[in-house]
Amino acid sequence: MTTVTSENQALRDALGLLKDREQVAERLLDASRKHSFDPDTELDWDSAFEDGKWFWPPELVSLYDTPLWHRMSEEQRQDLARHEAASLASLGIWFEVILMQLLVRHIYDKPLTSSHVRYALTEIADECRHSMMFARMITKSGAPAYPVSRLHHNLARVLKTVSTTPGSFTATLLGEEILDWMQRLTFPDERIQPLVRGVTRIHVVEEARHVRYAREELRRQMISCPRWEAELTRISSGEAARVFSISFVNPRVYSDVGLDQREALAQVRASGHRRDVMQRGARRLTDFLDEIGVLRGAGRRLWKSSGLLA
Repeated sequence: MTTVTSENQALRDALGLLKDREQVAERLLDASRKHSFDPDTELDWDSAFEDGKWFWPPELVSLYDTPLWHRMSEEQRQDLARHEAASLASLGIWFEVILMQLLVRHIYDKPLTSSHVRYALTEIADECRHSMMFARMITKSGAPAYPVSRLHHNLARVLKTVSTTPGSFTATLLGEEILDWMQRLTFPDERIQPLVRGVTRIHVVEEARHVRYAREELRRQMISCPRWEAELTRISSGEAARVFSISFVNPRVYSDVGLDQREALAQVRASGHRRDVMQRGARRLTDFLDEIGVLRGAGRRLWKSSGLLA
């Protein structure tokens, strides 16, 4: 009798999770209908950039308030901000391509007419537009694209192949929430180029839905997944955090603006301001992951080694 009762309760819990999943997806689909953008027509791509305006808030530039920063001219600081904006946009495209693959894997075995799957397909369409928008912004800025290292490119190939479903959504949030925090500081900032403000505004509005979808699904998955899957998620997410923190700004940006790359990297690593910026950007995410049981054991140690968790 006890076994039957437990099985019935487990079934009721599973049905409740699925019902909640559909309700969340329906709300997100409604929001997508009301607040989606076509960057090709929404933004003014033909206007020239404005003299004296930044491509990224100076406080978010990796070398801000270091001895090297204080030696740089204002022109060189703004040029570094332009290259770092291109580096972050390149990282964003890389993450979004990974995310699209993970979402397709996630829905492969799901009911294809469900609202949950319909929203995943809507998000994939959003990410396609975002990737094209970031690529167009890089080209318009005159800076080069900055791909991640070959090692991290291939490591991500492995991670996304072996990733569990909760691991996939943890990686999704890692790629979205820190950049989202920075972009929320960027789009209202009148010191920033209007095109960059427009790009970040579109991304912030649409990514808010993506974050909600990923958080709700990850919370459900961490409740229902087997113990081995939860533990693998903790370790893989910690390794993803480590790779993300290393890849956040491509070191080539420093030599491209005339700085000594080794000296610049050493000063970024020693910068208390930079460490604080990255941890503040990750705090909302790490608080959530801690709450749902992701930041435990070896995974927590990896998150600490990434510098994203205080």
